[in-house]
Amino acid sequence: MSSPAEFYKSLPPITKAYGTICLMTTVASHLGLYRLENIALIHELVFSEFQVWRLLTNFFFLGNFSMNFGIRLLMIARYGVQLEQGPFQRRTADFLWMMIFGAISLLALSIVPILRGAFLGISLVFMLLYIWSREFSNAQVNIYGLVALKAFYLPWAMLALDVIFGSPLVPDLMGIIAGHLYYFLTVLHPLAGGRNIISTPRLVHKLVARARLEYPTNARVPQERTTGVAFTGRSYRLNSSTGRGFSLRRFWSS
Repeated sequence: MSSPAEFYKSLPPITKAYGTICLMTTVASHLGLYRLENIALIHELVFSEFQVWRLLTNFFFLGNFSMNFGIRLLMIARYGVQLEQGPFQRRTADFLWMMIFGAISLLALSIVPILRGAFLGISLVFMLLYIWSREFSNAQVNIYGLVALKAFYLPWAMLALDVIFGSPLVPDLMGIIAGHLYYFLTVLHPLAGGRNIISTPRLVHKLVARARLEYPTNARVPQERTTGVAFTGRSYRLNSSTGRGFSLRRFWSS
């Protein structure tokens, strides 16, 4: 069993960087090192006083220390890592571009008054969950050890749990919309004969190459790609050597 330091070192670069920044942002807020209103997405200040940093910093706050914060951080560690090590293996630039595209989509959605929020980090994490559920659609997940379902339905199950626990639904719904938009444009539309109109820009490839962020690994995720049917998506099986599906029991009980 690896130590926490070894586990952290083994994480892929983009997921590790985003999760670390989110954790440090909450730690700094808890210690009173800055005021939340200084990093929140306040559209009036962005446009009238050109405080453009808010377009970026609002994605790094997932809430104060709480069970919900822990769940969101674990979602990054679980779903972000499996995406970056699986479908996006050796495609660090594409994974970074997916995050950037998701952030831009969420910023565009936040202009709508009923969708406006000060922090979009939870929506970005939920976007990762949605894309994971499409890429690993046939994986079996288990919630609380009571409900077993395919990963394809996990975002909607999480949405239902938010209803039960009284959490806001808008951030989750925005994440689903942004995630489906990316998945449709990059997977479903090309499978139906269309062209990928949001391919990763060269600038992002150059940035990743210059920063040496490529994630070298010899591990390979078994892939069962569905072809010929546009709306079944791509499918990956987790723990194929043992035949067991991925369980969320520990995830929810933590």
